[in-house]
Amino acid sequence: MTEAVKGIDQTDALADQRAGSGIVVLSASMQLLHMNRQATELAKKINAVEHGRTTTISAHGVLPTALTELCAEIIKALHIRTEAKDWEQFELKRVTGDPNQPILLRGFGLPDRGGIQNARLVVTMEELGRKQNLNTEHARERFQLTNREQSVVEHLAKGWTNKEIANALQITEQTVKEHIKHIMRKTNATTRTGILVQIFNS
Repeated sequence: MTEAVKGIDQTDALADQRAGSGIVVLSASMQLLHMNRQATELAKKINAVEHGRTTTISAHGVLPTALTELCAEIIKALHIRTEAKDWEQFELKRVTGDPNQPILLRGFGLPDRGGIQNARLVVTMEELGRKQNLNTEHARERFQLTNREQSVVEHLAKGWTNKEIANALQITEQTVKEHIKHIMRKTNATTRTGILVQIFNS
């Protein structure tokens, strides 16, 4: 096997691992303009959870409810945030899908000088579990988490209860609650899911 072929194999393996974000682009009238392959796959997974069965939705099929609700929020925000610069530091987020393999939806608007009817909605879709190992170290630095708080976050990402985290770290449940309170303050989150959104988004 040549070095070049080996390099391509490694690149493919890496691409499979980090399958990349799903990207969906819609018009302000909710017409689907673009949906990449990853977004189609993730939409199928969300639909399966929402409808309680396996669905074979094509790119031109039914978009998941979580996605259309997020788009409705983006459209509302576009009435207020009418300039492109208004969206530079702003995005709408939602976690959906299977709790064991949640999918993060991040949406933002692309305003148009021609008015809201010419604006575009962009939503990226990403499986949270895939980035989990990559980001806890970065998140620790960004949010100035202590080693113990980072451990709590890693267990939260696995969907563990306070009791399970307490047993694993050999601390009391009350101490776990205190850590979670501190993490919420540092990440500016109000729920456990909110913490994970901030961590995976860091």
